[in-house]
Amino acid sequence: MNPKPSFLPVKFATATLLVTLIVTPGCSIKRLAVNKFGDALAGSGTTFASEDDPELVQAAVPFSLKLMESLLAESPKHKGLLFAASSGFTQYGYAFVQQDAEELEERDVAASLEMRQRARRLYLRARDYALRGLESAHPGFSHALRADALGAVKALAKRDVPQTYWAAGSWAAATAVIKDNPELINDLPTIEALIDRALELDEGYDHGAIHSFLISYEMSRPSGTGDRAARSRAHFERAVQLSGGQQAGPFITLAESVAIEQQNRKEFESLLKQALAIDANAKPEWRLANLIMERRSRWLLRQEDNFIANEHK
Repeated sequence: MNPKPSFLPVKFATATLLVTLIVTPGCSIKRLAVNKFGDALAGSGTTFASEDDPELVQAAVPFSLKLMESLLAESPKHKGLLFAASSGFTQYGYAFVQQDAEELEERDVAASLEMRQRARRLYLRARDYALRGLESAHPGFSHALRADALGAVKALAKRDVPQTYWAAGSWAAATAVIKDNPELINDLPTIEALIDRALELDEGYDHGAIHSFLISYEMSRPSGTGDRAARSRAHFERAVQLSGGQQAGPFITLAESVAIEQQNRKEFESLLKQALAIDANAKPEWRLANLIMERRSRWLLRQEDNFIANEHK
């Protein structure tokens, strides 16, 4: 284990910021201090991404997220903080709330449902921050998106792709974590418009993140035509190519989305074993994500008989 010392500077900077806010009477100087600290905090994501102790991150991230929200209260249009909040709440909700809820379900259904509801609230909070970021860049965008999603997304440019990706990702996660909200289900065409525009603008964003999203989305795309599994597999191949085969996520997503749907036990096991074979330390910037996915792979393999009928064994 290699503990990271990065949390100490964050706490020290927090104390420095509080002193600055207390002794600084000028509103513009106060805003400058908030923005400077916000820039530093928004750029600190790589510290968590390279961490080798997911439990440490689970304990530390809520502090960072709430700090971001405090700063956003002072500087509501800070683009870096809006992006960090949207991505941070989505990832925290998935890695440390939804995944725990799914693992808990066979022991305590009621507690699992409560955790899923919490995950959905976190995803919706993330979505709202992402939409605020897009609104800040394109005034009137939120209203236009609700009125005509396909028309509204045409205003987005390549620089908007990160926020667009997290808006679609968090929105889709909120819809999928509990499929009991008709309003969210009705939002699927809007989610689709956002992610398709992001793909059009920058299909290689973040080493294939958009393609990874589309592996699962294609299986339930409202406007999809032809073989949905074939579309998912095409996105899988591109995601693996863009990540150099060093991210476990695409393998797990294909296993959950397509192999289970097709009741293909052999492929299910093969994909998860490929995910487990990835060396989490080979790419430090993906270490935390791969460790979290390693945990999910092992859980999915333990639950294999619950997902795939025995006659296909």
